[in-house]
Amino acid sequence: MAPPPRQGGSVIGLFASTERGRAQAKELAAFLGPDAVVPDGPVAPALRRMWPVLGSAVLFEGSETAIRLVAPLLRDERSDPGVVCVDGAFAIALLGGADALAQRVADVLGRTAVTTAPPTASPLDELLELLDATAEGDAVACGEAMRAGEPVALANPLGFPLPALPDNVLPAGHEAAWTVLLDDRVPRTELGDHVVRVIPRTLVIGIGASAGVTSTDVSGALAKLAADGRLDLRAVRAFATLDRKTEEPGIVDAVEDWGFWHGSTTTPLLGYPGEELAVIPVPNPVELAIGIPSVAEAAALRGAAELSAGGRVEIAAEKVKGARATVAAARVLPRGRLALIGLGPGGADDRTPRAEAELRRASVVVGPPECVDQVRHLLRPGTSVRADGAVRLAEQGVAVALVAPDAGPVVAGPVHADVVRVTGVTGQL
Repeated sequence: MAPPPRQGGSVIGLFASTERGRAQAKELAAFLGPDAVVPDGPVAPALRRMWPVLGSAVLFEGSETAIRLVAPLLRDERSDPGVVCVDGAFAIALLGGADALAQRVADVLGRTAVTTAPPTASPLDELLELLDATAEGDAVACGEAMRAGEPVALANPLGFPLPALPDNVLPAGHEAAWTVLLDDRVPRTELGDHVVRVIPRTLVIGIGASAGVTSTDVSGALAKLAADGRLDLRAVRAFATLDRKTEEPGIVDAVEDWGFWHGSTTTPLLGYPGEELAVIPVPNPVELAIGIPSVAEAAALRGAAELSAGGRVEIAAEKVKGARATVAAARVLPRGRLALIGLGPGGADDRTPRAEAELRRASVVVGPPECVDQVRHLLRPGTSVRADGAVRLAEQGVAVALVAPDAGPVVAGPVHADVVRVTGVTGQL
């Protein structure tokens, strides 16, 4: 598999900290042509300064030193430059699909080329990790196609706020070799071989049960709920019930059985007092002796509301009744994301790792030009940059990062989106 196309510049930086290394760098530059640059001064600051415009970098350093120099600068395999390390008798392709350059350096300097396999991560892998989602289908082949620049259609019917994606990832409806379907529902028709389903964890299952309920009762009702509601049970994020039922053996065993078959040991069983559930509007109320119109639907909605942190929720599947168990499903609806990021006094050393992660999580970065310029090299290819409108975009369902110096931006009033604050280092002692 070929490495993904590089998004960086064409400059080849040649870096050396010794006189001998600089002499070899200048010799190599004469063969590489006008794109090759041998910067003056110490290697580390020169490398940091040139990194955003580099297409490739050759370091005349030991491999361990070279790794330490480039590691803090790595951001995205599609934009990071290829890196070659000249260490003793070897020209080593460290990263970024630099095998061809390593071979060329070896030929010019009389070294032995050491080439490496391209990285295996793909934008699809990153999406799965970002959403904490499960994939069904040939995710490896689809990821390879995505990395190779082949057209891939992405269907996102629930409207998840996604980071910037490569240009070859197209909206649903475009002709493409592969399709990625991001949904917690099972399709009505069988999908082809070139479709990958990405199943996010959005569902809360509410459980109501009578005394003596068995795990078979609960599991049977859950299976019927999934079939009737076309829900994929891999999308379950939590279970919920009456607080006094959280230790009911049949319910506990059913939740553990679900976790065993779905590879999860951390999915919670949430419990709520009856008086809380009694006041929650439900689609199918009935008169129960305990005074709760529907334990299953109310518990599902209450659990989803807790996990949504103030976001929207809905009934994903109305209740299904079994012999001694009733279950229903609620969905935590995705909404926009607004990351308020403080950049500190302005230096790279003042920026926190979490700030950099949130910048890569966004599809739009908003802020004054001087702040955006500080972080432009950290952004994924395709990230939009704007001067204002952060709150409006986030409330429209977009993943937005709003940047400002020092501790970070302040937004007045409520924001109808998921808000994440990453406080920057202030310039004060």
